[in-house]
Amino acid sequence: MRSTRLWLLLATALLGVTACAAGPNTASAVDGVQLAGFWKGVWQGFIYPVTFFISLFTDDVSIYEVRNNGNWYDFGFVVGIGLVHTVFGSHRHVSNRRKKASAGSAS
Repeated sequence: MRSTRLWLLLATALLGVTACAAGPNTASAVDGVQLAGFWKGVWQGFIYPVTFFISLFTDDVSIYEVRNNGNWYDFGFVVGIGLVHTVFGSHRHVSNRRKKASAGSAS
């Protein structure tokens, strides 16, 4: 029962993130358009797993904004990637620590 809820929650979250995937880079050929900055880099770094998966099947989606303002966008992109790994990767790590602690105290 609990496992079913977890899978349902995971599927709902994946569907929500998929809806936020970056679209085609139509601004790359237009002059005078505001360049992507730090916050857009954070967002695109955060959604990169979904965007990467979509980019495997279509040429209209890319994981990195070509028209950016340079180092600040790059920094934001790396921060976003770090957030993904912190938010979604730390749960398993904590679970392993708890299992080891439980096994150690049981003996």
